[in-house]
Amino acid sequence: MKKDDSSLPQDSLFAVKKQAKKALEKAGVLGVFPTPVDQILNAAEVILAPEAYFSEGMFNKFKQKFAGVAHLVKKALSKVVGLFDAVGRIIYVDITLHESKKKFLKLHETGHSFLPWQAKAYALIEDCEQTLDPDIADQFDREANIFAKEVLFQCDSFSKEASDHKFSIKTPINLSKKYGASIYSSIREYVRSHHRACTVLVLDMPVLMEGKGFVSMLRRFESSSGFIEIFGQPQWPHTYSPDDPIGAMLPIGKQRFSAPRNITLFDMNGAEHECIAEAFTQTYQVFVLITPISILTSKSVIIPFF
Repeated sequence: MKKDDSSLPQDSLFAVKKQAKKALEKAGVLGVFPTPVDQILNAAEVILAPEAYFSEGMFNKFKQKFAGVAHLVKKALSKVVGLFDAVGRIIYVDITLHESKKKFLKLHETGHSFLPWQAKAYALIEDCEQTLDPDIADQFDREANIFAKEVLFQCDSFSKEASDHKFSIKTPINLSKKYGASIYSSIREYVRSHHRACTVLVLDMPVLMEGKGFVSMLRRFESSSGFIEIFGQPQWPHTYSPDDPIGAMLPIGKQRFSAPRNITLFDMNGAEHECIAEAFTQTYQVFVLITPISILTSKSVIIPFF
C-alpha cells in the first residue's frame, strides 16, 4: 500500500494554503476554470524545460555535477517524473505522463519554487552542494502536493461545489472535467474535503488468479475528518477477492460502475453502522466509496476489522 503523501501539521497546512491562494491571485486566475497552469508558472517565475530535455537535459546537468557516479545518476533519473532546478528556476516534467498528471506535476514542482521557505532551502543546498535531510525532503514533497492540489482545485471552490451535488462517486468524476484534474485526484479531494463522513478505498485493477477468480490489492485509502472521528483509521484488508463483500462489488470486464449496496462497519467503540458502498473504475484503479447511513440492520453484511 502506498504511503500517505499529503498530510501535514495544521500550521504547515495553513501556510501552504495561504501561499497557494497567493499564487492564484498573483497570476490573476482565482476563480478561473480550469486553472491556467502556464499563468501560475509565469507568476512563480519558473520556466518549464522543453519536453526533450526531461531525460537528456537533466542527465547532462547532473552528470557534470556528479561526474564520478554518472551511471548511478542516470539510473536514479530513470525513476524521476519531475524535478525543480532551484538555481535556474527550471522545472522538468516527464513527457510520457498523462496530461492531467503532467498538470499536477507542473504545479507540484512550482510549489517547491513558490513556497518561500522551500525556495531558500533548495537554493542554499545547491550553493553548498549538500543534500536535503530525508525527513525534510518528505515534508517538502507533501507541502508541494498540497500546493498543487490547492491551486488545481481553486482552494475550497471544489469542495464547496461538490457539497451542493448529490453524494455520489459520479460527482467528483463530473467535476474533474471542469477543474482539469484527473479522476484519481478528484475523487481523493472529494472525500478528503467532504463535510460528510466518508472514505474511499483505491484498489489496483483486479488480477485473474486461478481458483480465486481475481485478486485486487489495496493501493491507498482516503477519509474525511468526519469519518475519522467515528471510525478512526480502520485496518483495511490488503487484498480483495469475489469471496469478500467489497471484492464482490468491484466492476469487472467492461463494467465501470457497480450498483450501491449495503455493508456494515464498526466504529471505534465497537458499534455497528450501516453504510452504502459504490464502486467505479476508470481502468487504471478501482475506487470504492463508502459512507455510513444508519445503525445496523439485520440485512447488512458485517465486515470485521482486525
